[in-house]
Amino acid sequence: MKEQSYANHTRYQPLQHFVWLPLSFLLLVGTVIYTVIQFMKDGFSLHLLLLVGVVILAIIPGMLARIYALTLQDRLIRTEEQLRYYMLTGKGLNNRLTNEQIIALRFSSDREFVELVDRTLEENLSPAEIKKNVKTWRADYHRV
Repeated sequence: MKEQSYANHTRYQPLQHFVWLPLSFLLLVGTVIYTVIQFMKDGFSLHLLLLVGVVILAIIPGMLARIYALTLQDRLIRTEEQLRYYMLTGKGLNNRLTNEQIIALRFSSDREFVELVDRTLEENLSPAEIKKNVKTWRADYHRV
């Protein structure tokens, strides 16, 4: 597996990003086009409304599954980083840090973690700035 860094840490799920999303988009666009054409030709019908509804209802579970997984993962990362900070300093992680900042901080090694937390609080670093300031990258190959 290629060593992870700021340049390549984004993770793609091929089935999600390159199959499900494009096919869902094409299905939705195709359904809307079909519905408009049929509406102009025959006027309103219940089956057109049901068709659009079924397509939308078919897409929503996939989106929700992704959102739920990412939300849970973000909560776990926050807990892990709070524990890591406590283990390194004996103090709790400052509540001013946003979830996005904490998630970005997870890539820093233990050696630079506390210093980068302090710097983030002082300078209000964005997640991208935090990641760019990581000197020793701590890879996360398990991101959803």
